[in-house]
Amino acid sequence: MSITPETVSKLLSSENLGDRLQAVNQIEQLPPAIAFDLARKACVDNNARVRYAAVSKMAHLGQEDIQTALNLLRDRLHNDPEVDVQAAAADSLGALKLTEAFDDLEKIYHNTKEWLLQISIVAAIGEMGEPRAFTLLETALNSDNSLVQTMAISALGELGNTKAIPLLIQNANNSDWQIRYRVAQALARLGGDEARATLEILAKDESETVAAEATNYLRSIAN
Repeated sequence: MSITPETVSKLLSSENLGDRLQAVNQIEQLPPAIAFDLARKACVDNNARVRYAAVSKMAHLGQEDIQTALNLLRDRLHNDPEVDVQAAAADSLGALKLTEAFDDLEKIYHNTKEWLLQISIVAAIGEMGEPRAFTLLETALNSDNSLVQTMAISALGELGNTKAIPLLIQNANNSDWQIRYRVAQALARLGGDEARATLEILAKDESETVAAEATNYLRSIAN
């Protein structure tokens, strides 16, 4: 059976969960404007799995109508009862670089104890490249959750603010090699003499992965 707006719309209206999930999976095979409209409806489905899938699709489809996507994703971020869907909303806001939602993301970060949501928010604001994110990322860097810390390090590298270099250097001797690896990546992104000095130390790290990341950067600037 060919995939058409009519067949996808019919599946989305089905009482069968499998049908509705299938519909969301087929949405991106439709013309973008039609796909956006159908995904928007699926974002408020009564099943969390359908909402999660549809909200995730907004990372690409939202370009069709940025203002509507912004409003929809803000609503799911604040009001969805499932943390997975809230996290997907944060992911999509970041992918679309909707800096208008920065205040929303910041507020949710400080008001939630859900680490999954915090990670998505940290990743989103790093991806946005919003200068105001620096303070929040500095806070996330001091989180008790190592996964949040790790994401904050990556986001600081993406943000491109060299004021992050001293903060990153403080984590260059962290006992967790994954954190040291992310530090190496972030410092390589930011560059400069101070970053290079720490990367020269990390190039001798006991972890081959960390050492390789630092060494690759040092080689790239030597050529």
